[in-house]
Amino acid sequence: MWREGAGSRCSVFANVKSRLLALSVTVGGLVLTGAVMRWLEAPLWAALRAEQPALRLDSTGAAAGQGVMLGLLGGFRAIVADFTWLRLHVIWEQRDLATTDTLVRLVTAIDPRPIYFWVNGARIMAFDLAAWRIELAGGYESMPVAQQEQLGAQQARLAIRLLEEAMTFHPANAALWIERANIELNRLHDTAAAAVSYRKAWEQPGAPAYAARLHAELLRRLGRKAEALVWLTRLHPQLPPEEEGTELVLGRIRDLERELAVPVMQTYRSPSPVPPGRPASEAR
Repeated sequence: MWREGAGSRCSVFANVKSRLLALSVTVGGLVLTGAVMRWLEAPLWAALRAEQPALRLDSTGAAAGQGVMLGLLGGFRAIVADFTWLRLHVIWEQRDLATTDTLVRLVTAIDPRPIYFWVNGARIMAFDLAAWRIELAGGYESMPVAQQEQLGAQQARLAIRLLEEAMTFHPANAALWIERANIELNRLHDTAAAAVSYRKAWEQPGAPAYAARLHAELLRRLGRKAEALVWLTRLHPQLPPEEEGTELVLGRIRDLERELAVPVMQTYRSPSPVPPGRPASEAR
């Protein structure tokens, strides 16, 4: 009985000792994380203060210069990035323009692996920061529309630059090209550039079909209807017959054939054809 009890106590002490050791390692790691984050942020803040209000802070490059320390983070790198993103979210809710801009660049420098950081960071830079800058300058009512567009274009280009950097880490990612296309279309109002980006998105593995459809739609807006028709007739056979977008593509083909006065004998033939000249609205 005594030996059995002693063995149990030894086992308990061993478990407690193991847990204390694990706790010590965790706390030590968090302390190191905090110290590293402060060290990384210091040069970024200095650069930001030097370059305001243009907000052309190259914080990613500054953080990359701390490559040795980032390497020492090891498994804590993802944790540091997650904490930085949570901090960014809090700062974003406060509409702190300068700090939000800095943390967007910092989090992608700490851990460039999550696509989420890049895509949402680009959206914040292109849309939120542009709106905040307009508000700081007096608001939409007092700022001329031309100046608003110029400011929005500046932020859009910074966002695209961030996405281009993301592509160096993720060279075959459709989401990055789609986000770029969205910014080019909705912020820069550059339909031609957006059409190219949607096409490049579709060329990536696992790309959603809507990227290909949007490419064709933008070609149509640009007046390049024949090119759009060729694109859609090549796209349609690649789509699953049961998918809703497949029928939509076929309807768009019929619309274009009608608009281009394509002879009936030269119209696109599909497994489930929509009669030539039938509008896309009826094909849905």
